[in-house]
Amino acid sequence: MFKRVLIANRGEIALRIIRACQESGIETVSVHSEADEDSLHVRFSDQSVCIGPPESQNSYLSAKEIISACLITNCEAIHPGYGFLAENPQFAEMCESNGIKFIGPPFEIIRKMGDKVYAKREMEKAGIPVIPGSKEPVLEVAQGLKIAKDIGFPVMIKAAFGGGGKGMRIVNIESEFNNFFKIAQTEAETAFGEGTLYIEKFIKNPRHIEFQILADNYGNTIHLGERECSIQRRHQKLLEESPSKIVDEKIREKIGALAVKGMKKIGYKSAGTVEFIFDRGKFFFMEMNTRIQVEHPVTEFVTGVDLLKEQIRIASGEKLSFSQKDIKVRGCAIEARINAEDPENNFLPSIGKIDGFHIPGGPGIRVDTHLYSGYTIPRYYDSLIAKLISYGKDREEAITRLRRALKEFVIEGIKTTIPFHLKLLDNKDFISGNIHTGLVNEML
Repeated sequence: MFKRVLIANRGEIALRIIRACQESGIETVSVHSEADEDSLHVRFSDQSVCIGPPESQNSYLSAKEIISACLITNCEAIHPGYGFLAENPQFAEMCESNGIKFIGPPFEIIRKMGDKVYAKREMEKAGIPVIPGSKEPVLEVAQGLKIAKDIGFPVMIKAAFGGGGKGMRIVNIESEFNNFFKIAQTEAETAFGEGTLYIEKFIKNPRHIEFQILADNYGNTIHLGERECSIQRRHQKLLEESPSKIVDEKIREKIGALAVKGMKKIGYKSAGTVEFIFDRGKFFFMEMNTRIQVEHPVTEFVTGVDLLKEQIRIASGEKLSFSQKDIKVRGCAIEARINAEDPENNFLPSIGKIDGFHIPGGPGIRVDTHLYSGYTIPRYYDSLIAKLISYGKDREEAITRLRRALKEFVIEGIKTTIPFHLKLLDNKDFISGNIHTGLVNEML
């Protein structure tokens, strides 16, 4: 096991990694920007190093500064969390070349699976159904239009690299294609430094379901069930739950086995997520995330597995501590992402000082957050400020507990998405489980 790990992230995920390391007897070194000097991840790590000014590109995205901080503090490994450099193959390769263990998959796998065209092709070879679309990267408008005509409108234009809803456009008719293609390409180049696109059939209002994977260095690969991630706005997840209401044990076993087969084919190692679209009774592979997910706590609740500890153990060279037959999905867990946004004003970011703060508690409630009373939210980073997770013996109890905990959650001084989540939990379609990726737009 590692003796000392550097955490190349901030906020709640940095705290989550610190806790997993502390429980594993590992010392932690955090990095922080000038804007995060008063953050809790700085306070609770064993050491901390300032790596630059507030802007992400000069701090949390500065691979050179992070590697330097790791070397001067004699850390053996770097945990990237999610976002920032977590899925950057160049950073993972830099770690390896400097004798630092990257807590994640090998950089070659990150590079390959970050190319969504490659990922779809490899999963199709493994027998996993994929959404009809382009088989090769698309660079030119004329090439893309021909593919779109062959598939049939509506189609989705997507960035081949990256995610988070950037570089994506829905094209309903042929006359819109040229303009949307150029917009998506420019957006992809700006966000990811790579303008390669791909085209696929647009499926309206499907369900978004993902399977959690763990794979060690000895050929042991398992899944830990599914997460329902259909509650989204602008392709950004707002609420996740496990298990999915439409996945029974038979379907879980079938799709989970396919996900495991695909990961074994590419030689995957570490924690990862295989994402699917579910439409009219059929699953289609969408993409792979080669990192820990924001929504990992719901899987931890229903399986009893600490995903962060397992991810660290795998990176240190240890075998998985359980097999597929040991994984049982029990009860139901739901996660509400609490963002510093104003839901009454088109979800505009809300920054400022936290004047009042109270975390909910009680049976089946977990809160992952880096907030405290008096903390000032910086304007430079993602709006996620807390994750509220509820657990119950069934979905009804999990919803009831989440509703109760949301009402107890006090965050004063800024606007948050708590009122939106309360409204969502009273939506009849959500309560019945009749959900899809377009539900939030229908609500709004």
